[in-house]
Amino acid sequence: MIPSGQQWYVVRTHPYAEGKAAAHLQRQGFEVYLPRYAKRRRHARRADITASPLFPRYMFVAIDLIHQRWRAIRSTVGVTNLVCSGDEPMPVAHDVIGRLKQREDSAGFVQLDQKPRFSAGDAVRVVEGAFSDCLGLFESMTDSERVMVLLDLLGRKVRVTMNMDTIEAA
Repeated sequence: MIPSGQQWYVVRTHPYAEGKAAAHLQRQGFEVYLPRYAKRRRHARRADITASPLFPRYMFVAIDLIHQRWRAIRSTVGVTNLVCSGDEPMPVAHDVIGRLKQREDSAGFVQLDQKPRFSAGDAVRVVEGAFSDCLGLFESMTDSERVMVLLDLLGRKVRVTMNMDTIEAA
């Protein structure tokens, strides 16, 4: 909850500078909210989880326009500008920040709705692993990371469970 008189506003940052901008704004005494989510990243046959901004290049800052020197935000390291209407910053609707914070887990990550990218029967191609370049049909999703695919192997359909990241639309 923010103190009385303060309102949430949107700050635009330089590319990949959200963390740096947040640190500098907090050092100046502003309350900052940078919603993040757990992003699964694959590189060199390894997968890891990294904290990524929910809104790349944007964050929220609580400001009392009457009592705080809010124009200093524009010259803060990592900040491009405040989202404004004319010369005045545009406030964020009161319940937006609350709804985002309600969706956070114990680690502080905003939980996203997991919707499958494919429907049952969609044609897919395996792009990685032992079945690379095999064509098949999407069957179902077992959990947030694994899918069941029917592959054409040796003249018959074989059900295979694999990571969602290893398939793409054919």
